[in-house]
Amino acid sequence: MFYWFMKNLVAGPLLKTIFRPWVTGHENIPKTGGVIMASNHLSFIDSVFLPLVMDRRISFLAKSDYYTTRGLKGWFTRNFLTATGMLPIDRSGGKASEASLETGLAVLARGEVLGIYPEGTRSPDAKLYRGRTGVARMILEAGVPVVPVAMIDTEKVMPIGQRLPKVRRIGIVIGKPLDFSRFAGLEGDRFILRSITDEIMYELDRLSGQEYVDVYASSVKERQKAASR
Repeated sequence: MFYWFMKNLVAGPLLKTIFRPWVTGHENIPKTGGVIMASNHLSFIDSVFLPLVMDRRISFLAKSDYYTTRGLKGWFTRNFLTATGMLPIDRSGGKASEASLETGLAVLARGEVLGIYPEGTRSPDAKLYRGRTGVARMILEAGVPVVPVAMIDTEKVMPIGQRLPKVRRIGIVIGKPLDFSRFAGLEGDRFILRSITDEIMYELDRLSGQEYVDVYASSVKERQKAASR
């Protein structure tokens, strides 16, 4: 109820008026059934604007760190993320990764829409980075289509580290659904998982026009952090 209220009566109309998001390919989103929306990730606001332009509700897997901030800011962040369909996950690996997978599969099993950022983290410099294969495993285990989504210029509105957004127009390009049913039953084959992930990233590269870099974004961030010490 709160999700609908915020999207349609409060935050949604306000944000659409201010940022005037343009959208192409809206007809590519399946009307019913479980589906994964796989998007590039340029800014925190990606998870805000994609739900605003969709008729169906979408749930995103959000890193649990967002839920641990203390004080008034932490309270607001936790409530905002929960109200907008965010699902906290632990990205530390191992059993935590399995729990994240199960959380996503539960959403898809209910015939709902799941949003995933294959890069695993926001791009540090607006380039598109190598995708992680968790998305491919989820696609095969759930047996659902995946729709590639390119967020355009959201990093210019709210770059990493900036608290208040700049007012400018953003775009969202929604590609045609990708069907990987030909690989059914092969979710344990790491070469298949890599192939599926790379195909998704190719589509994101084509839709977004970003420069592609075949390394993980998290590795780039770690190097940047080490260099700044």
